[in-house]
Amino acid sequence: MILKINNGKLELHKDNGTYIRTIAHKDVSNADINEDKTLIVITYDNGKVEIKKENGTYVRTIVHNKAVSAQWVDEGIQIELENGKTEIRKENGTFLRNIH
Repeated sequence: MILKINNGKLELHKDNGTYIRTIAHKDVSNADINEDKTLIVITYDNGKVEIKKENGTYVRTIVHNKAVSAQWVDEGIQIELENGKTEIRKENGTFLRNIH
């Protein structure tokens, strides 16, 4: 599956490019889908990071502000912050550690 950000809207497409659904309707700056293609981590313009299922259902908010981007890594989610720091959080939002 492919994630496409179009004018702040996050869309999910099949590998051949066929549109499936809209996951988030506005203010998306970054998104990443996990390895098994079931969860999407979304970073919004206001710095909030959320997880949604591939069907668009909201799961939880991981960070409420100050995030620039987020992506899935082996142990959870890597979040880049406005201040230049990077942190690793579990899928449930629990802080694991900072990366310097």
